[in-house]
Amino acid sequence: MELRQLEYFAAVADEGGFSRAAARLGIVQSAVSQQVRRLERELGVALFRRTTRHVELTGAGERLLPEARAVLAAARRTRRVAADLAAGDGVLRLGTVQGPGDRLRRLLADLAAAAPGLRVRPRRLGLTERLAAVRSGELDAALVRAAPRAPGLELLPVWRDPLYVALPAGHRLAGAASPRLTDLADLPLRLAPRGHNPPFHDLVTGALRAAGAEPPYGPPFTTLQETLAEIGAGAPSWTVFYEVAGVPSFPRVAVRPLAAPALTTYLAVLPGPPGPALRPLLAVLPDPAASD
Repeated sequence: MELRQLEYFAAVADEGGFSRAAARLGIVQSAVSQQVRRLERELGVALFRRTTRHVELTGAGERLLPEARAVLAAARRTRRVAADLAAGDGVLRLGTVQGPGDRLRRLLADLAAAAPGLRVRPRRLGLTERLAAVRSGELDAALVRAAPRAPGLELLPVWRDPLYVALPAGHRLAGAASPRLTDLADLPLRLAPRGHNPPFHDLVTGALRAAGAEPPYGPPFTTLQETLAEIGAGAPSWTVFYEVAGVPSFPRVAVRPLAAPALTTYLAVLPGPPGPALRPLLAVLPDPAASD
């Protein structure tokens, strides 16, 4: 029995399917299926009922899942303790995001003031890799945007930032202080495919549904510069984005803060007592309400 087999078993149970588990783990579906079948053969029981449409736990799977989670949690604790020992309890391995503004710089400055002997090793990874690195113990924590849930991890809200809309400067809402989603429902929306940034895509589409707004979809969002150029020069359309390196200015384009929703950045950590390298960071986390 291998730890990765237990990890794949738990991921399939969490996600309710092999393809979604593979996407979360950042591997191909066939690898997940193969390792789960090997685990079932070794244990001598079927863990899942598989149909063409559904995957659900068997009775044996339900009994064994808590045991698998306990083994994985013990392995994570072991890695965390070993990492603390190797680092002398003085290194924080932190997955980071770019921007907005100087929030990350201020957070690290507060951390340096509170724990001057702590060294921070920042790492920039894609969202899936960032979360996987926290689950495996490779990172102590990671900042993530717009992800209200991450199976196997605890998400602590750190700060909230406004979203921005970009629309033609000649549109009737170009002078509005804070447009609402319902105000924009008649204008084609440029939004990147969900696979490019699932949490952000879900945040925007979920807010549209909650507001009862159903704008037609225009051409997809590509890059911010290209999309703003097309909004300024092409057929009327709009897009929504978050600040990374300042709010852009573009000819014939109006940029306004969106009334709602806001973009929440979270700190992803393993459940349970934090290690010595993580405790100083948790102590200086800002109050998200202060960023509203």
